[in-house]
Amino acid sequence: MKEWDKEFDVVVIGSGAGGLTAALTAELKGLSTLVIEKTDFFGGSTSKSGGTIWIPNNIYLDNQVTDSYENAKTYLDETVGNRVPESLKEAYLTKGPEMVEFLHNYTSYMKWEHTPYYSDYYPEKKGGLAKGRAIEAAIFDLRELGEDLKYLRLAGLPTKGMVLNSSEFHKVNMIRRTWIGKINAFKVGMRLIRTLATSYNPTALGEALVARLYKSLKEAGGHVWVSTPFIDLVTENNEILGVTARRNGKAFNIKANHGVIFAAGGFSHSQELRDKYLPQPSKADWTLSSEGQVGDVLKAGLNLGAKIDLMEKTWGTPTSAPPGSPPFMPVAERATPGLIIVNQSGKRYINESVPYHEFVDTMYEKNSDEAQTIPSWMILDQRVKNRYLVFGILPLQPFPKKWVDEGYLKVGQTIEELAEQIEVNSENLKITIEQFNKFAQNGVDEDFNRGESAYDRYYGDPTLKNPNLASLNKAPFYAIPIYPGDIGTKGGLVIDESARVLDEKNQPIEGLYATGNCAAAVMGETYPGPGATIGSAMTFGYAAAKDINDKVGDLKKTQN
Repeated sequence: MKEWDKEFDVVVIGSGAGGLTAALTAELKGLSTLVIEKTDFFGGSTSKSGGTIWIPNNIYLDNQVTDSYENAKTYLDETVGNRVPESLKEAYLTKGPEMVEFLHNYTSYMKWEHTPYYSDYYPEKKGGLAKGRAIEAAIFDLRELGEDLKYLRLAGLPTKGMVLNSSEFHKVNMIRRTWIGKINAFKVGMRLIRTLATSYNPTALGEALVARLYKSLKEAGGHVWVSTPFIDLVTENNEILGVTARRNGKAFNIKANHGVIFAAGGFSHSQELRDKYLPQPSKADWTLSSEGQVGDVLKAGLNLGAKIDLMEKTWGTPTSAPPGSPPFMPVAERATPGLIIVNQSGKRYINESVPYHEFVDTMYEKNSDEAQTIPSWMILDQRVKNRYLVFGILPLQPFPKKWVDEGYLKVGQTIEELAEQIEVNSENLKITIEQFNKFAQNGVDEDFNRGESAYDRYYGDPTLKNPNLASLNKAPFYAIPIYPGDIGTKGGLVIDESARVLDEKNQPIEGLYATGNCAAAVMGETYPGPGATIGSAMTFGYAAAKDINDKVGDLKKTQN
């Protein structure tokens, strides 16, 4: 007979949005719940993210976006296709809105705002929406966390203390270009002054989402243990009884009366698994995911005969790591007019503004000995530097001297000099830029159609004929290396519409659930819109808790 140190109805492994949503849902439905987190901070990769969730047809879109189940289903069919079962797409489209409304109705803190015109990633496809389906957690005052604030994972964004939500960022980026940019910059500045002058401690994006989920969970009576790594599942006769974890340096047995939910992220930080499964070259140094994601729960699932899928896929994003900083994700930069990305032959090979996962897929697809794309080079001129934010550096603010001194940022007074610095064919680079400048003058990218999609234009400059095109001709010229990174891996344990982990015969492993990046991505090989990662993690975390609660209810009926 196993000796148990603690006992809960539900045990959740991992404290990102998926895990916290699962635990919160379980608690709100009357199930005692524990979340264990291996690192010293709760929040996982969600804390480091933009914090938006892509949930079609949710209540926060009312009166702003016309949407429906049928419309969203058409869009998922156009993007995800048949790469995942129909049952998963249908569950996402029904349980996602249900999850948002449930948390809205039964918590004090889970409040959201629509992010207007942050379009779907493929708005021109059938069912796509240029107005966007993304919502984000409202700005949160961290004072609400009290003593637990020290355990919140921080994003570490290079914003000099300024707090901006998603809808504000692209406007503030136009501070030197539009009145809307100036007004929003003033608003953000006043928020900063309030923060400096009072005890107000605001946060936004992923930190706000995690903080709201955590506060809601604590308010509901749930428990979160940080610095408590998962070791293994405890099973008997193929029945899952609980988990073994390490707490205060000792093995700790935790009984899970009704289920264990894996929500521990993928394997981005395991170089061994990256080498085994992902396209090459692939380095853990390029990931934006939170540390500790090395596939622990994946291994435990495989030991039980779980089925896996999509192991070769990531939620890809180009990344670059300035000296002394974690990798940076250039989203707005790639849409910035006057900025291009070239391969090591000095040629463009893609519409720079495409959704980030598509950019990474293309980097691998186009990489060859004749024209290597890993790394690629982001090229910009002084006009871009003067007008827009670049890697968190404000307009007119010089790049850090350290970037140049350590060879990360290359600088040339001429295109030829820059080409020499980055070791690409100078004639090719010169021709590429001349051609791009002609496109900018005409307002049409004849090579890659940059600026034609509503998604491209979201981060562009609305004062220009084509918001994503401007001439690149004002010295000095700069180059920054770009790598095929990720915000997490997509491959993992295969689940059904209730987030139950399936075995090789597609039968549920009783009592085991998974959500987030440790589960095979519900979005298949694509990325339909901003927050599809977090949205699906939360949706299937909710689905798992709901399924457990339904089974407990059935069990009680049987016992009575």
